[in-house]
Amino acid sequence: MYVWPCAVVLAQYLWFHRRSLPGKAVLEIGAGVSLPGIMAAKCGAEVILSDSSELPHCLEICRQSCEMNDLPQVRVIGLTWGHVSQDLLALPSQDIILASDVFFEPEDFEDILTTVYFLMQKNPEVQLWSTYQVRSADWSLEALLYKWDMKCVHIPLESFDADKEDIAESALPGRHTVEMLVISFAKDSL
Repeated sequence: MYVWPCAVVLAQYLWFHRRSLPGKAVLEIGAGVSLPGIMAAKCGAEVILSDSSELPHCLEICRQSCEMNDLPQVRVIGLTWGHVSQDLLALPSQDIILASDVFFEPEDFEDILTTVYFLMQKNPEVQLWSTYQVRSADWSLEALLYKWDMKCVHIPLESFDADKEDIAESALPGRHTVEMLVISFAKDSL
């Protein structure tokens, strides 16, 4: 497991908005090592971490991150995108959904948005705060956002001090352009 640049940028966004987080219900999907969820919990949010129910080692990594950060109150659950499960059905209404670098494989995009849409049915005001690494100009969420009646706002990294080299940089090879999005229901659907 690795802390990817997207997680660091999303954690910076949470830190920038830390005064609005106490008491908020926050779910991190595809949490992995859980840096954004851990940051939200440290800032006073009521956090649930999730990763694929089909990858128990990822759920164990989430639990270890909670233990290492002295956060025994943070729940860890298995959620597989696009699958209706007992854990998904039992989730309470959320205020914020965190997703760091989950828009990785285009074949997963609709399953992710289907899961988010289900959670939006419980709270139409919920927002998905997501960072992703630009991997291909051919990959786009626009058609799927339209299909699921969602809108997207791009948040400039400089607006929350995440445009610094020591935040969004990575020693990994390749291109590491990170983007920040806030996704919510389109206004006409509310």
